[in-house]
Amino acid sequence: MTAPRKILVTSALPYANGAIHLGHLVEYIQTDIWVRFQKMRGHNCHYVCADDTHGTPIMLRAEKEGITPEQLIARVHGEHSRDFAGFHIAFDNYYSTHSDETRTHAEDIYAKLQTAGLIETRAIEQFYDPVKEMFLPDRFIKGECPKCGAKDQYGDNCEVCGAAYAPAELKNPYSAVSGAKPEMRNSEHYFFKLSDPRCQAFLREWTRGGQLQAEAANKMQEWLGADGENKLSDWDISRDAPYFGFRIPGADNKFFYVWLDAPVGYMGSFQNLANRVGLNFDEYWQDGSETELYHFIGKDILYFHALFWPAMLKFSGHRTPTNVFAHGFLTVDGAKMSKSRGTFITAESYLTTGLNPEWLRYYFAAKLNGSMEDIDLSLDDFIARVNSDLIGKYINIASRCAGFLTKGFGGKIAFDADADLVAMARAGSDTIAECYEQRDYGRALREIMAIADRANGVIASVAPWTIAKQDPTSPALQAICSEALEVFRLLTLYLKPVLPKLAEQVESFLGIPAQGWAEVPVHLTKGHLINNYSHLMQRIDPKQVEALVAANRDSLAATPAVEPKKEKKVEAKPEQVAATSNDNAFISIDDFMKIDLRIAKIANAEHVEGADKLIRLQLDLGALGTRQVFAGIKSAYDPALLIGRLTVMVANLAPRKMKFGMSEGMVLAASDTEGNTSGLYILSPDSGATPGMKVK
Repeated sequence: MTAPRKILVTSALPYANGAIHLGHLVEYIQTDIWVRFQKMRGHNCHYVCADDTHGTPIMLRAEKEGITPEQLIARVHGEHSRDFAGFHIAFDNYYSTHSDETRTHAEDIYAKLQTAGLIETRAIEQFYDPVKEMFLPDRFIKGECPKCGAKDQYGDNCEVCGAAYAPAELKNPYSAVSGAKPEMRNSEHYFFKLSDPRCQAFLREWTRGGQLQAEAANKMQEWLGADGENKLSDWDISRDAPYFGFRIPGADNKFFYVWLDAPVGYMGSFQNLANRVGLNFDEYWQDGSETELYHFIGKDILYFHALFWPAMLKFSGHRTPTNVFAHGFLTVDGAKMSKSRGTFITAESYLTTGLNPEWLRYYFAAKLNGSMEDIDLSLDDFIARVNSDLIGKYINIASRCAGFLTKGFGGKIAFDADADLVAMARAGSDTIAECYEQRDYGRALREIMAIADRANGVIASVAPWTIAKQDPTSPALQAICSEALEVFRLLTLYLKPVLPKLAEQVESFLGIPAQGWAEVPVHLTKGHLINNYSHLMQRIDPKQVEALVAANRDSLAATPAVEPKKEKKVEAKPEQVAATSNDNAFISIDDFMKIDLRIAKIANAEHVEGADKLIRLQLDLGALGTRQVFAGIKSAYDPALLIGRLTVMVANLAPRKMKFGMSEGMVLAASDTEGNTSGLYILSPDSGATPGMKVK
């Protein structure tokens, strides 16, 4: 048996200036599932996080409320802790960046970068608000993106195209504090010299070393430029007073920029945990450490975690992350959720509406595949998937069979431990474990629900309810119900990282201790007694979701700050308008029936040498055989993450000879109205669909 791994895991630090919303929870649920899985495998895994508490927004909000920043961040810390606990996010330590531990490590890193010759001071021109009488941080200057022209973008990066830039590059800037047109004034600032050849060389090597997802590594190469180029600018790490944060040692009225001490908050939180429970801090953070360090983040802060943070660690004598895992954004029924825009559903409202937090944990897990793809919370699909999978498939196994055992056999288990049904369920453990390890939770849940489907099929074919009518004490009845509950035990174990509280209820019902992955081969032995069954989970009532939407109606109805692109105006003749509205708007059912849509399993996926946009897919259509399809989805998908997924293809499209080979069909994908390739989403059927099934 291999020795347990030593793992430190972090999630991005939520800013102490607002409520936790469902968009935040994508990340914390994703991380929590991974941490719970590692602990179930027997590894020494620690999960730390903290509120990000510094910066001008905190200062201004506290000022507006008539309280101190310290009072504000203490209150918000309580609110955040409450919401995370409500969704069963099990931090080993949830702390604050406004701490002695974070200050100590921030000052230490700064001093070591100074000693390495990587800190420089120079006068810069900076935007100044003449009404508020303060220099403006990047996030308090807005204007048009200098790269793509999108309006109402912040002074450091664009939410539309993802570009990073200096505030002075914004077009038509204005102060987000007072609305005044800002003035340019001189101020002395401190810089981390990312342009230094040492930083450039290190980051080129580190970003190509497997620590990032393929799509993230490609993005880093765009920012770094080709070998020999020097595209990185020095990073401004200081801010002028008034500011809420840590003062820079030896500097006159200057503070560390929040993005310098925010990631150091990972170290501060772990230091606090280490001090409390007796862990060795240096074992996890010193250069050359053999422990593992993982950061889960949103793709919007990839720039900071894949460039600034590794460079800070490297040149201050610390270890760098084992991996940085980035995820996409959350949309709700297709509309992007944004804290900064005020368009979101709060975690608190979800809980107070009475919705089960594990419903959302399951739904998010079913959507996550370890990539940077955005995921959509379709409220109708949310209801249908939870009710179908968790209630109709998983819970259904226990609710169908447990009563027969308690009524006819005193709750005693009796079955062949090598029964085919049980062996089938046990055989899936390695695949499911690997899916969890790779953060491909969607595939893990598809594998789990496929086992549940097969189990329900066997139960239906044996029909214990029919046997019970004839003889409620039949050994055959006891055997099939016992086998069903052993499969239910295994399914519960597989689902435990996602549904920890439900798993506890099931363990209590089955009368077994808390399960880890080592319990996969352990079965309910002959004579084991189960407890009386009581219903474990309710179906989602659509009225509950309606109440959730109503509770957040004002937020969700907020006008988007980024205007859509204008369509080119074209004058049309009346007959053209009529043709457009009548002839092209609808097709007949006969037209639709000409299209042969089939479920396809992606048996293999790989990049096409010499093609900028294409991925070569080998599709398994069951009895219809295999097809090769070239799909223009390279910008949106890592081929390795597509293998094993189900999708939908047009099976009767005429083959097309291409430069790279014959394409024998087309996979279906959704995109935005502009057709941006970065917003592509291949279609996936519900669990239970099999290759070759006809879509109609």
